[in-house]
Amino acid sequence: HMGEQHKGTGTLTFSGNTYRAVVYDLAMSMIYHGFNKIIFVTHHGSNSKVIDDVLRRLRYETGCFVCWYKTPTERAYSLVGDIFEGPPEETPGWHAGEVETSTAWAYNPDAMDMSKAKQDRTHAPRWMGDAFSKHDGSGMVTFMGAENIWVPMEHHEYSDTATIGNPLRASKEKGEKYFVKAGQALANFIEEVKKFDIVVPEEKRAFTNRA
Repeated sequence: HMGEQHKGTGTLTFSGNTYRAVVYDLAMSMIYHGFNKIIFVTHHGSNSKVIDDVLRRLRYETGCFVCWYKTPTERAYSLVGDIFEGPPEETPGWHAGEVETSTAWAYNPDAMDMSKAKQDRTHAPRWMGDAFSKHDGSGMVTFMGAENIWVPMEHHEYSDTATIGNPLRASKEKGEKYFVKAGQALANFIEEVKKFDIVVPEEKRAFTNRA
């Protein structure tokens, strides 16, 4: 996330067009070298919002199998719900919530300073008024009880502290269990994808505009 201009450190990022071009070129390079099935793995929801058309393009142009695999958060309770305590409405799996804090703790415990951990929630952008609400870090807002409206928003418009969830429920042990279970779920998916009878025709493998 870029953050507000001139208000601290943000990230270096790609535009949507550049990001899609990178994904396309990576996939076409693999197809050129003989791959038929491609799985992109991500844990970042914002990246997923801009990627649909390039996946369709790869599928329609080449006939490959291609997918965008998002690693499970608290919303995927069938996969990881037995590890975490917080209900989906409390810790929806975004920044510094129970999952993210636990996995960071397991990955790099020396970087953790839990004295700074505070629970926080999202809200609809205040300029939208009281008729709207927001429950997580996705682009969706709720109106009249239905979460069916997608609105492009800056992160600071719906999160005051950048924390979305309850880091106070986190533990190193939960993070370790998550890595095992999420990794096994991905491995199981890959094994199923291997069974797909999909082969890219040789004439579709050309990557003529490669550098």
